[in-house]
Amino acid sequence: MHHELRDVTDFDDELATLVADMVATMYAAEGVGLAANQVGVDLKVFVFDCPDDDQQRITGVVCNPVLRLPDGTDRKLDVADEGCLSLPGAFTECARPDRAWVTGVDHLGEPVAFEGTGLLARCLQHETDHLFGTVFGDRVPEKARKKLHKAHNQLADEYPEDWPVGEEPEQD
Repeated sequence: MHHELRDVTDFDDELATLVADMVATMYAAEGVGLAANQVGVDLKVFVFDCPDDDQQRITGVVCNPVLRLPDGTDRKLDVADEGCLSLPGAFTECARPDRAWVTGVDHLGEPVAFEGTGLLARCLQHETDHLFGTVFGDRVPEKARKKLHKAHNQLADEYPEDWPVGEEPEQD
């Protein structure tokens, strides 16, 4: 998870199948986004279905994303709980800019652009980070990171080793 993935160069049936599988996996895991490396694929592609600040659900596929964040006086941080399908069940506060823009292409090679606020801004940043080798735990203080991994380890038996690709976790 800590290395930059390869650019998507082939917009073919194999990529379309990957994207469909990723969307199904994201929904099965009840996530709002999923990056290709979370399912063992070394390509810069992520999928998402996430609400923005206005609770409007935005869905999309982004290959080879370019992330832009506000700077200077326009930069305002939003501190909120964040989780990851790679650390199922564990959450910790993470500060991120409250607005984000991502451009790239979809799985057909067509240009896409998304502007996110609220949870969508967080999701666009989180998923783009994955493709460039950063996990959200890298963005929190060491003490919070240790608590995050401890919480995940305590819940690990509830999730199969190949989560989020495998079966759903056991429920009590």
